[in-house]
Amino acid sequence: MDWDKLRIFYAVADAGSLTHAGDVLHLSQSAVSRQIRALEESLNTTLFHRHARGLILTEQGELLFDAARAMSKRLDTATARIRDSEEEVFGELKVTTTTGFGSLWLAPRLPKLYEKFPNLKIDLMLEERVLDLPMREADVAIRMKEPSQADLIRKRLMSVRMRLYASPAYLDAHGRPQEIEEVATHRLICQNPNSAQVAAGASLVQHLMTYEIPSLLTVNNYFGVLQAVIADLGIGVLPDYLTDDFPELERVLPDIESNEVPVFLAFPEELRHSKRISAFREFVQDEVIAHRRRIKERAPE
Repeated sequence: MDWDKLRIFYAVADAGSLTHAGDVLHLSQSAVSRQIRALEESLNTTLFHRHARGLILTEQGELLFDAARAMSKRLDTATARIRDSEEEVFGELKVTTTTGFGSLWLAPRLPKLYEKFPNLKIDLMLEERVLDLPMREADVAIRMKEPSQADLIRKRLMSVRMRLYASPAYLDAHGRPQEIEEVATHRLICQNPNSAQVAAGASLVQHLMTYEIPSLLTVNNYFGVLQAVIADLGIGVLPDYLTDDFPELERVLPDIESNEVPVFLAFPEELRHSKRISAFREFVQDEVIAHRRRIKERAPE
């Protein structure tokens, strides 16, 4: 099979349009169209259904696209490993983690990593969906549970618990609850029960809801919960790692907290020797150690 035609086919299938694929490949639409027709003739099959809104893959086209996509991911892996044979840490690193942890803990610490490795290009993907690391949807992940996928190297970084926090201004105005039953006199701010979240956090919220909370604000991520708490809106259910960067938050009902949530760093076995992965892993581990030390120093005697 002509590899150049396959490359053009993959770009067209990915873009869904001859024009857009041509822009990516720096080829004219007519040149792209000729290559696709030539590929279809060589395979004696139709790869696309053509209509006014664009191109749709036929069943045969889907088969070829799946194969081409797998090959592309393998080539990306090989390219990364070749580049990582150099001494310098550089190039793209795709990192995935949850919206809360990524925006509230990881992103504020990245300046230190860039200061040490200015030629890194980090693609930070914040979402609750678990991306497929072996299929190279991401290079490295920080997850709120131990990964179950095979062929992954994993390391437990830390543990997190969901606790109750509020701003001093809110508590001065509305009082500091001493018993859990008193949450019924306050506004609760938490993740929407229907949003993706760790089970331990959802269980804590469900328990609090049994006290007939009169006023409620739900958000689909912890970043939004934090902003509402900082704005003196109520008592929020938040992860305890926030106390490092937001020491002004006051913990409410210290005896109330979720079960422990393990935090794992994971990456594919085939990237074991990647210098970019090693640099990122060491950076995160150092930051976790520093985080633990600061929390211990602030703990009451």
